Amino acid sequence: MPTARKRQVSLSDTKYYHCISRCVRRAFLCGQDRLTGQSYEHRRDWVEEKLLALGKVFCIEVCGYAVMSNHTHIVLYVDDKKAQRLTDKAIVIRWHKLFKGNWLTQRFIRGDELSVSEQSMLAADITEFRLRLANISWFMRVLNEDIARRANKEDGCTGRFWEGRFKSQALLDEAALAACMAYVDLNPIRAKMADTPESSDFTSIKKRIECARQGKQLNSLRRFAGNPRANMPGGLPFELTYYIQLVELTGRCMRADKLGYISDSQPLLARLQIEPENWLKLTTRFTKVFHGAVGRKQAMTDYCERLGKKRRTNLVQCERLFG
Repeated sequence: MPTARKRQVSLSDTKYYHCISRCVRRAFLCGQDRLTGQSYEHRRDWVEEKLLALGKVFCIEVCGYAVMSNHTHIVLYVDDKKAQRLTDKAIVIRWHKLFKGNWLTQRFIRGDELSVSEQSMLAADITEFRLRLANISWFMRVLNEDIARRANKEDGCTGRFWEGRFKSQALLDEAALAACMAYVDLNPIRAKMADTPESSDFTSIKKRIECARQGKQLNSLRRFAGNPRANMPGGLPFELTYYIQLVELTGRCMRADKLGYISDSQPLLARLQIEPENWLKLTTRFTKVFHGAVGRKQAMTDYCERLGKKRRTNLVQCERLFG
């Protein structure tokens, strides 16, 4: 039986999650159907555009993504504290960017005077919207429903487009986060859809590299804040330069026509204390090796205890690869 989503998400343990959605049809989500010759490449634009737009509306930031031929990989950061900080009006405005709302929320935005009972009803609605804007399931629902409706309309059919549930993995520490992000960014290279990270279309790494060439960071993706330190600003706990170099070196190791080598002195690997050979296994077989939460022993133990899980599913593999 699939594990209930509420037993997979524990924001007190981690705010980073890896989500995977897979298309159920014979036809591709995107790419070219070999039987009919029809190209669905334009649907990758749909996914990327919608994903980055939702990152600006939800209190959930996109850390990494890759849009593949029949599935998507997304790494998300849930900023539940931001959802609590936003004013009631800001919450309703964000919700109206996703849905029409109701007569009460429309009147609230117009500035109409509300009775005591109407204010009470509105407060309940806003509380629910606040929770949903920091909820991974709602984020993935809005993303996948939009793509499914557009694809169904284009294909002239009805019915299910995605598998019943998206898969999610809790990333419990920096090592798990770095390995998963690199795994996601290198998906097109493993699938031989691209030769280099900067040429891998519809991935976060390509977007980051294009922006880094101009000495900037993308506003539509969670920023790199550098190594952990006192008074650290919000963002990914890595240096952007080191991460891009690491993904590039890892990509070379995966290429059949290049020997490739990841130096033991690579700063990010050294800080995360991951052996180069283990890093290659992590970034090529992440979802095959791990089926659930990922992290070092103590992080796994705390996470399982908090959610009342009796089994620490990935513990042996985590100890073997993360040390």
